[in-house]
Amino acid sequence: MSPKVLILCTGNSCRSHMAEGILRKAAGDLLEVHSAGSNPAGYVHPLAVKALQEIGIDISGHHSKHLDEFLNTGIDVVITVCDNANESCPAFPGQVQRHHWPFEDPPKAARPGESELDAFRRIRDEIRRVFEAYVDGWRDGSGTTV
Repeated sequence: MSPKVLILCTGNSCRSHMAEGILRKAAGDLLEVHSAGSNPAGYVHPLAVKALQEIGIDISGHHSKHLDEFLNTGIDVVITVCDNANESCPAFPGQVQRHHWPFEDPPKAARPGESELDAFRRIRDEIRRVFEAYVDGWRDGSGTTV
């Protein structure tokens, strides 16, 4: 069985879904990847879907989930992608690795001269670099492993 990774954010509407899609594509069948939120927004942001479609990843079928759904499911690794989720993350049963890799909240991250979609693209690319490096390290045993 593949190790189970849970990516957490507060609303489970942007960052965690982008990270889930990117990690799932990068890891293939090496990891079982999920995302959830401590206070789910109830939707996946359309610009998160669009930003990932641009790089060939379809998250249009994703939905917002509460982290409680995963508390007793054998999660091996928890990765928080926002500070609020890191602070409110409960203890998961068993030997669970925790990582905290915060990213800006895309709907609030537009810089001067940058559209909201551009902010989603920039943060998507940051998430992609981190999570692809995580998978590379896991594969060659030189980086973080699960």
